Amino acid sequence: MSVRRPQPPTERPVILDWNRGKRRSNAANDSEVPVEDRYELLIDAVQDYAIFMLDPTGRVASWNSGAHKIKGYTPEEVIGRHFSIFYTPEDIATDKPGRELALATAEGRAEDQGWRVRRDGSRFWADVTITAIYDSSGTLLGFAKITRDMTERMRLAELEHADELSTQMQAAREDEQKRIARELHDDLGQQLTALKMGIAALEQQIAPDAGATMPGATSSLQGQIDSMLASLRRIAANLRPPMLDDFGLGAALEWLADDFTQRFHINVSLRIDIDDTDITPFASATLYRIVQEALTNVARHAQASEVTIELSTEADVCKLRVEDNGCGALVKEASGRGSLGLLGMRERVRQLRGTLTIDSAPGMGFRIAARIPLGAIRLGAAPPD
Repeated sequence: MSVRRPQPPTERPVILDWNRGKRRSNAANDSEVPVEDRYELLIDAVQDYAIFMLDPTGRVASWNSGAHKIKGYTPEEVIGRHFSIFYTPEDIATDKPGRELALATAEGRAEDQGWRVRRDGSRFWADVTITAIYDSSGTLLGFAKITRDMTERMRLAELEHADELSTQMQAAREDEQKRIARELHDDLGQQLTALKMGIAALEQQIAPDAGATMPGATSSLQGQIDSMLASLRRIAANLRPPMLDDFGLGAALEWLADDFTQRFHINVSLRIDIDDTDITPFASATLYRIVQEALTNVARHAQASEVTIELSTEADVCKLRVEDNGCGALVKEASGRGSLGLLGMRERVRQLRGTLTIDSAPGMGFRIAARIPLGAIRLGAAPPD
């Protein structure tokens, strides 16, 4: 029994006359291929979209090559089967296929995005349009269904969102480390300094009556407090060097290089040829952390006696290079899954839309080079594409 529309759809319906037969081309076109055959050839040639017909009950009536590619069914396997086989069990339980056909019948078309199921059971994210097809008398002949696989686009959007979230988390982490470093330096540091001054004042009061024993004991306490203050300053500086905020990236890198030389007795040659006054705070912190992590790797693994750090610009690119004369390593091994330091550097460079290259070999030292668009680090510059 044919189905007639209960009321005109809100959108102009697609009208197809199945009884007109094969229409030959007109005089302006001398092709011998009937127009309808040309339409079928065109639809079948489409690879990026699944385009097929459903009968009024929702059974597959045609199948193009794009449908085969996306869904995995051959025409022999799918024609005559109900299109609900493309839906997830959850959608079938709520009769989503039936509701979409009812909406297309009432409104002329139904649009949806959601998970669909391939022949092998795997799922893909689909953009679907179902259009009701009527003949000239208003009888429902079936539905035209167009499906596009949007899985890769959705994953790309998720990756972009994850990238933005990672950058925001990194910025929040730097802000929190900055806050903790300030509190350690200003609060706990001042309390330790006050304690030291209090001990010195007490020593002056009791020294005349206590002989040499008591001043020696207070001197030992003052030495312990000095050691605590030095440790506190080092911890605070590792969290967030005050020079980075007070004097800029160049001064912070100079302090880092001097501190590294004093602690590990490895000579550091630092060359800076960049104006750090127009670098964003996030970029300054990120570049500083890259150098800091590179020096940490040198101290742990390189067995080096010299390290060279260069920060410069070339055209519209900021270049950062850290090189040592240590034992080196195979690049594949150095970049393995356990190399969290290198992974962290790669992530930081990626957040600035740059690239990181590693060059090393056993006995040939280790070189890290980053190239970052100036537009990603300058104040007021448009972000890179």
